[in-house]
Amino acid sequence: MSSAQRKDDHVRLATEQQRAHSGRNQFDDVSFVHHALAGIDRPDVRLATTFAGITWQLPLYINAMTGGSAKTGAINRDLAIAARETGAAIASGSMHAYFRDPSCADTFRVLRTENPDGFVMANVNATASVDDARRAVDLIEANALQIHLNTAQETPMPEGDRSFGSWPAQIAKITAAVDVPVIVKEVGNGLSRQTLLALPDLGVRVADVSGRGGTDFARIENSRRALGDYAFLHGWGQSTPACLLDAQDVGFPLLASGGIRNPLDVARALALGAGAVGSSGVFLRTLIDGGVPALIAQISTWLDQLAALQTMLGARTPADLTRCDVLIHGPLRSFCTDRGVDIRRFAQRSSSADIRSEMTGSTR
Repeated sequence: MSSAQRKDDHVRLATEQQRAHSGRNQFDDVSFVHHALAGIDRPDVRLATTFAGITWQLPLYINAMTGGSAKTGAINRDLAIAARETGAAIASGSMHAYFRDPSCADTFRVLRTENPDGFVMANVNATASVDDARRAVDLIEANALQIHLNTAQETPMPEGDRSFGSWPAQIAKITAAVDVPVIVKEVGNGLSRQTLLALPDLGVRVADVSGRGGTDFARIENSRRALGDYAFLHGWGQSTPACLLDAQDVGFPLLASGGIRNPLDVARALALGAGAVGSSGVFLRTLIDGGVPALIAQISTWLDQLAALQTMLGARTPADLTRCDVLIHGPLRSFCTDRGVDIRRFAQRSSSADIRSEMTGSTR
């Protein structure tokens, strides 16, 4: 099967997953404690976020999806227009199709040509050579480079990689060689605390935990197998909120994607420590079903509703959501118990005297 056909299959299967999704994931195990006097004035709310020396005007980004065929190039064009019109950062899908066939360059380059002033991220996997990583950055004049980790996708992929031992050393080589920040991300199976703690030694400045709950690429690749004999890998990994909780105090910035369904999930991820939050599958479905105007409207609505949530919760900035009290329930609570995560600290963050005085307007 050609690379272009595989890219088109990914889009089709990812969209089918979105339409069939049950609607529930572990973000439903995270709830805010409601403090009725915590609210602030809407004009005081800002959406800008800063992490690793990078400032985005929005804490929401369009995460890696596609590229490599005529159809996916058209999707990237539309995604880039939506990013331009809303101000959201955007990431390319894996650019390995371009390394194999330079004639598909424009299916990726369109992310920059349609969005000349936006924050655009290139995307490669950990098998990329240093030269290819540089080519990816140069092609779309990228502001950052994502390196995706996807062993649970490669394993059932009929033509997938089976050698993963060289990945850490190659990540270090790429990070040292490119002139833009490197963001290591999963593709929907999550980054554990142990993985995150290993990244700074490789020169990585930021990680996107990209947990379970959204598009399941193990399921997609298994669907492409004649026998579908890797069904036992469906749902592999940790959820995005589980990864964020597992990552407390790792000491470097985190982004969050995977299973983001609505603005409340964005607020939940920010409250658990993400510097910004990305979505792919939900945005892809909206684009496929309603076109660019529908996607622009959806992103704009999400941002307005996120600002409304911050207003109600008393969070002037996205970072202030980390001062809000949150409760952890259900299976996510069990995960925290098993991993030794102290969840009481999240439920009692607003108990400090300075935050209480903000609620009452006291200067004492």
